[in-house]
Amino acid sequence: MLSIDPHTNTERDNYKLLIGSIIPRPIAFVTTLSEDGVLNGAPFSYFNIVSSNPPMISLSIQRSAGRQKDTAKNILEKKEFVVHIVDEQNVEKVNKTAASLPPQESEVELAELTPIESMKISVPGVKQAKIRMECILEQSLELGNQEVPSCDFIIGKVVQFHIENDIYENGRIDFEGLAAVSRLAGNYYAKIGEVFEIERPK
Repeated sequence: MLSIDPHTNTERDNYKLLIGSIIPRPIAFVTTLSEDGVLNGAPFSYFNIVSSNPPMISLSIQRSAGRQKDTAKNILEKKEFVVHIVDEQNVEKVNKTAASLPPQESEVELAELTPIESMKISVPGVKQAKIRMECILEQSLELGNQEVPSCDFIIGKVVQFHIENDIYENGRIDFEGLAAVSRLAGNYYAKIGEVFEIERPK
């Protein structure tokens, strides 16, 4: 077995090892509002559940040469954001939002996604997602080098769930109906494939 010390690697090498190893990764499509009211949208696969009581999720938003991304900047300023689950029907449009646009241009408009008003926060979501979660900022951390942080770690508390009727029954979500897609390495994505069940030990 190959053994690699990450301290001897470049950042790019470590990145490739991580995204190639930790698969599949769920994808969050996140909408935020800028100070000027521009609706920003971007996908993130460094995303997961933190807690169910209260319901909290996490986003890890990487910086480029220490420069904060618009999503992180907007979340830290406004303390609100919406997380959408990326699925087979919206993944092509969401992929368009990964383009690098200046802050005054909306990725949501570029991808021809349809804004929809939120119930409890001022940031809109988009209609093309079967699940969206209105979130408020619970906590944020700057990670990496203390002088030049490389990452903004965001924990958000979910204050409202929106779930398409067809995929919800008796408190459960139909994973086949949701048809979520996940991120692999490079330009590769995955659909939900063969499913199997293992009973948890008592």
